[in-house]
Amino acid sequence: MKTVAVAVLGGLLTLAGIALLVLPGPGFVLVAAGLAVLATRFSWARKPLDYAKDKAQEGVQEVAKSPWRAAGAVLAALVLIALGVLALLGVDLPFVNAFTAVVLILSGLFLVGTVLFARRQEKLEQARAHRPAGWRGTAGAYRAAPRGD
Repeated sequence: MKTVAVAVLGGLLTLAGIALLVLPGPGFVLVAAGLAVLATRFSWARKPLDYAKDKAQEGVQEVAKSPWRAAGAVLAALVLIALGVLALLGVDLPFVNAFTAVVLILSGLFLVGTVLFARRQEKLEQARAHRPAGWRGTAGAYRAAPRGD
């Protein structure tokens, strides 16, 4: 029973991620999540999982470095959420039923979370890179301040 549940959940996440490769949303992130679920029971999923993780990380880094990409991703996420909410409220949208409406909303929320995470990580990296000498570094250590002769 566990294997069937893992196969269904992993398969749905992977398929949703594949769909989001061409639609606005975190495609490779969901593919990686689906393959990670599948890899818990199926050894064949480990190799594509490594590839998907690398692609997802590259996508997160691209969003983190570009405020325009981050803004575009958030805008796309808001559109996904709005479409899902409209469908749940009864607006007749083509190819959208209650299940796809929920998936749209979850994808939009996941995308917003991914963008916020990526932007926060980028700001932390920039702060670390621009920390002046003599300030507390990682692991509680202090860097030596350069001598002014």
